[in-house]
Amino acid sequence: MSLALIGQRAKAAARELARLSTAQKNEALQAIATALRDAQSRILAANAADVAAGRAAGLTDALIDRLRLDEQRLAAIAHDVEHVASLPDPVGGEFAHRTLPNGLQIRKRRVPLGVVGVIYESRPNVTVDVASLCLKAGSTVILRGGKETTRSNGALVEVVQSALATCGITTDAVQSITDPDRALVLELLKLDRYVDMIIPRGGAGLHRFCLDNATVPVITGGIGVCHIFVDDTADLAASVDVIHNAKVQRPSVCNALDTLLVHRTVAPALLPNLARDLVAAGVELRADEEAYRWIEQAGLPVHKATQDDWGQEFMALILSVKVVDDLDQALDHIAHYGTGHSDSILTATKAHADRFVQDVDSAAVYVNASTRFTDGAQLGLGAEVAVSTQKLHARGPMGLEELTTYKWIGGQLEEGEVARYFVRD
Repeated sequence: MSLALIGQRAKAAARELARLSTAQKNEALQAIATALRDAQSRILAANAADVAAGRAAGLTDALIDRLRLDEQRLAAIAHDVEHVASLPDPVGGEFAHRTLPNGLQIRKRRVPLGVVGVIYESRPNVTVDVASLCLKAGSTVILRGGKETTRSNGALVEVVQSALATCGITTDAVQSITDPDRALVLELLKLDRYVDMIIPRGGAGLHRFCLDNATVPVITGGIGVCHIFVDDTADLAASVDVIHNAKVQRPSVCNALDTLLVHRTVAPALLPNLARDLVAAGVELRADEEAYRWIEQAGLPVHKATQDDWGQEFMALILSVKVVDDLDQALDHIAHYGTGHSDSILTATKAHADRFVQDVDSAAVYVNASTRFTDGAQLGLGAEVAVSTQKLHARGPMGLEELTTYKWIGGQLEEGEVARYFVRD
């Protein structure tokens, strides 16, 4: 099927989806969750073949982890779909009500975006996350996964489409580009006649390619160089727990910690204990000169950081560590090397927290909390279609509301209302 035909079908299906009731969309989501559980063996077999092919192709352990599905992860995906069904439907909601001096009532009404194109790499869970969110938000989606997930995505899309069909909803609501030819990505980026928004999920190269070539609006994000700053008043024992979570829980995701900044006053007390904890968890530490000295004196393995270790999204059990003089130096470092994703301060001083929250220009900023909270499920959005690090339309995890736009409505919608409003010079 040509890409133009896929776009035409998606555009036509978007009109159908926009008319669905909340109950119809929720029924379809429940059907998808059930179908995912019923097809577990088939999905996991397809994913195992992708993982084996990925290993043979030399994919890194981090990419293999992003690619891999197991029973627990598939169950979590199905649960997230059910959670999306339980969330309020943003479509049709009205806000910004006001009445003009002539009596005309004005308000904004949330409506679906229309057709969303998503280009992503390595993570088959994105297939279902995006499909379920777009369905609930009333938009159709064209999916283009990476070649390393071809079998997994194929199985997941078939399951989703089958569930839609059982509910009487067109399968054109969720379509997938299965041909790995990169030229099709370029064609999708220029399909502005049918596609209303492109969301890339992958490395910096993919985002740059989309921005440079798209005639469709692009939402960029997901490149996370995440920082935690431990100030001179932080509870050091509690800080070790938060840092461990941010780095170790799942190091291959975009909200995992990459650079730790430590106030010089607490570095001697914090770094040996923290390094002991992280090294035991398999973390490789890359430290500046002062941090290196404190860690090495404790008899723990540590590497000297290079310039490339600042501003690096490791997506692995690697952490760069830097000692700073004060809050100002920490803020300057984040401003220079951050990507506007997620940054946190560990402190017991409200003034420090307030300053950090005010000055850090990121989509998510935390106080005494792990950067791992920048996630649709963690923030109560269900799943997420992406984490936007730009400032137009949406910022941070993009859930249901971020997948809508709005239209202006003018006039009273009551029986017997007559045409009586017009503009006077």
